[in-house]
Amino acid sequence: MKRIISLFLAFVLMISVFLPMNAYAIGDGNVDGGGGGMGDGTNTDFWNTGDEGVRVTVIRANDHAVVTTPVDLTNRTPAGTIWHFGKVCKISYNRGQTLTPRTGNYSYVNPSQALPKIISTSGGNGNIAAIKSYFTDEQVIRSIANLTGMNFNVLINGQYKLLLEPIAYMTFGGVKYAMTATEAALFDQQLGGGLRSKMVSLSHKNLPLAMFLETPDLGYPAWGGSTTRAASDTDIISSLGLGIVRFSEAEPPTISTTNYEYRVNTEVITSVTVRGGQSDPNNPVTVRFTIGGQTYTVGGVYYPDGDSQLAWVRWTTPSTPQTMTIRVSVNGGGSASEGTITAKITDLSGHDPPDPVADDRNDSYAASPVPNNTQKTSASWGVWCPSWHANWVWISTGEDSGYWEDTGWWDFNWTSYSASLTASMSITPDAKDPTASGKVLKSGYGINQTTTARVSTGQSSAVTDAQTAVTYFPEFGYQSFWRLLEQTRSGYNAEFEFASNKYSTYKRRTHFTPIWMPDGSYTPYTYLEDCWTPAGMLSMNLTDSVTIRGSLWSDWHITPVKP
Repeated sequence: MKRIISLFLAFVLMISVFLPMNAYAIGDGNVDGGGGGMGDGTNTDFWNTGDEGVRVTVIRANDHAVVTTPVDLTNRTPAGTIWHFGKVCKISYNRGQTLTPRTGNYSYVNPSQALPKIISTSGGNGNIAAIKSYFTDEQVIRSIANLTGMNFNVLINGQYKLLLEPIAYMTFGGVKYAMTATEAALFDQQLGGGLRSKMVSLSHKNLPLAMFLETPDLGYPAWGGSTTRAASDTDIISSLGLGIVRFSEAEPPTISTTNYEYRVNTEVITSVTVRGGQSDPNNPVTVRFTIGGQTYTVGGVYYPDGDSQLAWVRWTTPSTPQTMTIRVSVNGGGSASEGTITAKITDLSGHDPPDPVADDRNDSYAASPVPNNTQKTSASWGVWCPSWHANWVWISTGEDSGYWEDTGWWDFNWTSYSASLTASMSITPDAKDPTASGKVLKSGYGINQTTTARVSTGQSSAVTDAQTAVTYFPEFGYQSFWRLLEQTRSGYNAEFEFASNKYSTYKRRTHFTPIWMPDGSYTPYTYLEDCWTPAGMLSMNLTDSVTIRGSLWSDWHITPVKP
């Protein structure tokens, strides 16, 4: 799945969310930390080791907009009367959100897997490796997506980042508080340094130094100051008490192609698979096929991150055999990819059996096995359909001012399509055969063939009818000579028959069995093909039989000429 590129934390205050620590890792962490001793507290101003948590907020990468309401994770069960400042993230405070203390209704989540130690009190954090391993785990990110109400595939598509802030649960002036490092600094400013004077080791050293950036991101600088001494309110507000999880940029769209073999004068489908990043109405992908000097454009090729979509074009092959190079290009998300398809165009006509004559012989004839070519009677594919998932968030610009912003995302629904091919083949003695009975005839007489092909689909624009039927005969070992059947009825209920035989006295649609054919079953074989779908060609193997009993010589009577 998508891959966390960097985890810009120091002494990372991490969540152990809902899943075991041995889940599959999908990213790399860049973690460092600082802090030190706690000093001495009083009975009204103190903090206990482990009274900590993390605030997680989803941020849109391009404009740093707050996309979700922050979620606080902790191993503790804070008192119902605890004072706090609501669910406000560092970015919102830096954009002018006023710090507003309140009591009661503090919401939090206790993850089933305990958080590792977050706030150091001993000049270092031995849990850095464990925190890094945990927070770069795919299942952890899935849990965070669930907690924040964010679709996982949307969250990791490269357009969003996670903002992490350490939280401390402390007692100050005999009152219990929950606050992030940024809130502690803002609160200290409101109190004129009152918090720093009582809780400096926590509020201005170990809490803000629990997280800082090693690389600038989201408008915040990398921290280059001391990692062992208390920081100022200004430094905390501008640079400390935050970590950022960044996901890889959306992959550029790419195409996967396969080569094709088509027949002349045939309506076909040529398709490619497009994948890479996410394609939606805001960032659409377009595919262009250049075939025989003409360009076909397929727009609105949508798919979610981590998935793919077939894109196809329906066209008619030329009337002469040739090898064509089809050029395909895909554009979207500022990226492009190209590919080529080789299409071999063949002509199956011109291989009719030779003129049968009365003295034909084949004393060495031995029956050949009936062919069994590749057969595919059904295919399925689908189309991704995006729909907007609105997510209105209040963007505060002051204590009593702000605006609503839709920070939603695209959801995708999969519409499935399919096609199936059924067919039958019937061989009967020609109606001009004077001695045939049912399906029994004498060698040397002709047979007629009728092949029917029925196509069923829910997307007719993407499926052709079955257009080609070729019949092979046992006397030629099912090779060398064959008859390309004529489509006498087109459409999804197509019908095929032998073309008119130029060697037939009456120009009938017939095939003459060889006069030397031994008694027994006579089984022509038909390969039905060229029913094209986005997922490939449908085809069928068909057979039917008549019985040879005797030869037409037995129907001839020679009378001597009277002198």
